Amino acid sequence: MQKTLLQLVEEGYPLNKTGVCMAVKRDGQWVETPIEDFRKKVARFAMGLYGLGIRKGDRVGLHSENCTEWILCDLAILSLGAVTVPIYATQPGEQIRYILEDSEAKVHITSSQKLFQAFAPYVDELPNLQLVGILGQFHDRMKTLDEVMTDGKALLNSEEAIYPAMVAAVEPEDLATLIYTSGTTGMPKGVMLTHWNIVSNVIAVKEHGFFINTEEHGGGKLLSYLPLSHIFERCMTFLAISSGFPMYFIPNIDTFTTDIQEVKPVHFTTVPRLLEKVYTGIQTKVEAAPGAKGKLARWAFNKANSYEVGTPKTGLGWKLADKLVLSKFRDLFGGNLVGITSGGAALPSKIMSFMNGIGIPTAQGYGLTETSPVLTIYNKDRLVAGSAGVVLKGVELKLIPVEGGSGDEGEIVVRGPNIMKGYYKKPKETAEVLSEDGWFYTGDIGRLDQTGNLFITDRKKELLKLSTGKYIAPAPIENELVLTPEIEQAIVIGNGQKFCSALLVLNVPALLHEIKEAGHSLTEDQVWDHPEVRAHLMRVIKSCNRNLPHWEQIKDFRLLREPFSIEGGELTPKLSMKRRVIQEKYGDVIASMYQE
Repeated sequence: MQKTLLQLVEEGYPLNKTGVCMAVKRDGQWVETPIEDFRKKVARFAMGLYGLGIRKGDRVGLHSENCTEWILCDLAILSLGAVTVPIYATQPGEQIRYILEDSEAKVHITSSQKLFQAFAPYVDELPNLQLVGILGQFHDRMKTLDEVMTDGKALLNSEEAIYPAMVAAVEPEDLATLIYTSGTTGMPKGVMLTHWNIVSNVIAVKEHGFFINTEEHGGGKLLSYLPLSHIFERCMTFLAISSGFPMYFIPNIDTFTTDIQEVKPVHFTTVPRLLEKVYTGIQTKVEAAPGAKGKLARWAFNKANSYEVGTPKTGLGWKLADKLVLSKFRDLFGGNLVGITSGGAALPSKIMSFMNGIGIPTAQGYGLTETSPVLTIYNKDRLVAGSAGVVLKGVELKLIPVEGGSGDEGEIVVRGPNIMKGYYKKPKETAEVLSEDGWFYTGDIGRLDQTGNLFITDRKKELLKLSTGKYIAPAPIENELVLTPEIEQAIVIGNGQKFCSALLVLNVPALLHEIKEAGHSLTEDQVWDHPEVRAHLMRVIKSCNRNLPHWEQIKDFRLLREPFSIEGGELTPKLSMKRRVIQEKYGDVIASMYQE
């Protein structure tokens, strides 16, 4: 039986054993919202929006960091049968204006003065757009969230039948959200997802065997730091609420290590980069530890590092390593984790091995905004390193051979109840990826093993082709490079060239530490032109090259002083690299590596 998102979350409220629906950290304190208070606020804000003229099918922009109010606003919008248009907290102002104009939004909600500043120069270009501020009033046309809820409360009291009638009129096939994909080129496209697109995905993930379930882990907390403006975290939040788990939101990733110690969650979702940073941080500390304790720490670290995912940990060695060292690594995550789910990018096998080696079950799924998002997910009782898991119930998946791929690889093509309805007002772009019989062409390349586990090998559009005719999948090489303590970011270059090279962004403190360990003492100013730095990095690169065929090996590199960033235009809001932008911006630097 098909359901709406509203029906899905209503089923979860009675399952919640904590009484807390969700919480956000503000000014150093956790602000918890009880379930009944949350439900009342959703109804009041929904009727407040009704008073502003919002009706079924209307679009409402939502630009906010992760917080309780994000979900409150989302559910209020959905309660009217209206459509939520999420905007990344880091989205540039020009793109915010484009999204609001393209979606024909009638109301735009912004959390803070800081976020509103990006859109402020463009406000007058949309004179009919009504503005709401979550944490205050930042424009003379703006109403505060509290003001809108107060008006909504009055409407609820005077017109009791309107709200339940609006909720009852919402259908599973109604449009729920327009999510504008960040895109590595051009302006974003609005992905149209219905209530049932998302609900079917949440149900399938739960049925498949997620790390957490109400029966075993009810009463535990979940932590959220990934942007709710992306469908991955939003879907996981709906899963949490519908399963009876309170969600604790971190507005700022810089406080993650402190916040996870305070919340002590049973689960959180992440992107691989956070785990890569944790890994390199532990590695650096372990390598620098002196004496017998350092020797013990390195032994236990290496034991976890070489763990074969899915195999039993038997013997005295594992017991000693766990008691003396590995348990302390787990405590960095609060000590209560049942599991971590990774998404957004490929989880390197080394990271998956290490996390499972220290005793925190960690695995990944795979999907896209256009697929609501999950297509495959791990089997928690049979993890496979490097795998994105097996296909969800109700989803069909096939591989279409592509030029440059190996015999067992192909473009991943899928069909199911979670596939988008298309790109908003873009029939041509929709037809390029969505066939008339419902098959969606992901643009990702993968392979299936004999057990049905999917392995993502690269993006079809991101394959590099050397002038020799050889194809290169850059992502696995880049993942290997950034797993070294010295390298913070890396992009592989080589399209149309004779060999592969790389642009590197350094973790300077880690580099100086590694060079000092090798017997050289340098200052930060010497990093950029000292021959020992280049020699050290070439040794690092050669170590990464050792398992690659010769045409994939990095032959040269250049260092960049500024990291890739959203503000600099090199990263999308999802932190994906804009390869074309980077190659154009650093064209002269790249050319210097290919001069005769």
